[in-house]
Amino acid sequence: MPDPAPAPAPTPTGYALLGLLMFAGRTDTTVTAYELKQRADRTLRYYWAAPAMSQVYSEVARLEAAGLVRALPDPAGPPGRRTTRYAITDAGDRALRAWLAETPADFPVLKHPVALRLLMGHLVDPATVRGMLDDYVDALADRRRDLSGVRAMLGDRPEVRYPAMVADWGLAYYDAEERIVAELRERVTRDLAGGAGAGGAVAPADDPA
Repeated sequence: MPDPAPAPAPTPTGYALLGLLMFAGRTDTTVTAYELKQRADRTLRYYWAAPAMSQVYSEVARLEAAGLVRALPDPAGPPGRRTTRYAITDAGDRALRAWLAETPADFPVLKHPVALRLLMGHLVDPATVRGMLDDYVDALADRRRDLSGVRAMLGDRPEVRYPAMVADWGLAYYDAEERIVAELRERVTRDLAGGAGAGGAVAPADDPA
């Protein structure tokens, strides 16, 4: 009888969840899927798409099937309701460390909704484009303020020095985005001053003749 096929490698989100299980180092502490989702929301959302609750459940189930996490009943769960807690296994620990050490650095896939809309800005008037960029600058300020709070919470503790570095990276990214968008807004403002309308065409000057 042929040997069963090996379990597929975790997805990037699966590796992210393994990392969150070891966020404070390898411990015997277990977490529920809901608690794992909370960790993701507090950390991943600034740099990676934080998974939905349904995705957390499906990823954890795959990790358990692959032997990378173990599931334990929660004796302190609510009466009449089965609650499961999860912990990383030795195999999960090895798989995560191998992924960190051996996987080439992938170039990020940029999916920027504001850049996509700006690409089609010729279909609307410059005032609409500038309003979109204004809204994005406001959103950047909100997100930067949130991340600044996370960075302040991390402080300069040695045990979280790498998360602190990522937070600094995120803050620098938001600052760079704000500078880029400020320059784009200036260019759109010049379009307004020059009389550009929907379709991207600038109104022609009067014929000097």
